[in-house]
Amino acid sequence: MQLQPAQRKNVKIKLGLQGSSGSGKTYSALLMAFGLVNDWKQIAVIDTENQSASLYAHLGSFYILPLKPPFSPELYIQAIKVCTEAKIQVVIIDSLSLEWEYILDAHSQLTGNSYTNWAKFTPRHQQLIQAILQADCHIICTLRAKQDYVLNEKNGKQVPEKVGMKPIQREGTDYELTLVFELDNKHHAIATKDRTGLFAGQPEFTITAQTGKLIYNWCQLGQSDKPFHEYIIECQTMDELRELYLSHPEYQQSHLSYFNQRKTQLQTPVSTILSQTLSTNGTATRQ
Repeated sequence: MQLQPAQRKNVKIKLGLQGSSGSGKTYSALLMAFGLVNDWKQIAVIDTENQSASLYAHLGSFYILPLKPPFSPELYIQAIKVCTEAKIQVVIIDSLSLEWEYILDAHSQLTGNSYTNWAKFTPRHQQLIQAILQADCHIICTLRAKQDYVLNEKNGKQVPEKVGMKPIQREGTDYELTLVFELDNKHHAIATKDRTGLFAGQPEFTITAQTGKLIYNWCQLGQSDKPFHEYIIECQTMDELRELYLSHPEYQQSHLSYFNQRKTQLQTPVSTILSQTLSTNGTATRQ
């Protein structure tokens, strides 16, 4: 047992995408996955949705692992193991909700005390959650969501009122994930839980491969002892500089001068740089 300095290294993101049918969960997950690894052959979809991921085969040569019911926790665990043993870098579980529906259905069929019967299922569910968290790969879980309601009293009567979408999974599952996005029927995303600091408080947006790149940069930074300003200096384009800036909000203020300096350098025409160099060092002689 030894105390160690806290540092982020070799992070494998575990995130959730929740939304109703047609909100674009599978498509968004695939784009994000590609942004994470930039290689379609390093992406696998654990498909419980009648191979619906095949509809997006035109995006790239990713893999599909189709599952058939019953969607027990053990089936998901086995599927994750197949992917990790194949050295897949990003696993998309589409959808994690069917596991919880299996648990609810199996629990409802038992006789006896409903509360004590949960002891038969909670450990099985937790084994799946731990398999996801401990997997040595990025994992994106899609979650079906349904309209949630609360009862409020109006004119002496209890009236149901809409309070947003609720994922079909065990309550508290989102606490286990680093990032959770909620998608609406216009395919717009908003972060409902964000430990990275990349998306918290940001307006709704459309998930693209760039979203995955931002998350990848966040995962990677802690793996090197190199000072952060050197990453800024190494940016070769404005897109690279912008991506680095957005993916590391914790350095935006402390390294603002470095960002501005590199921005000016990248925006300065080569002819101007050459002219400044010549005026400083004297007239160059062509050999």
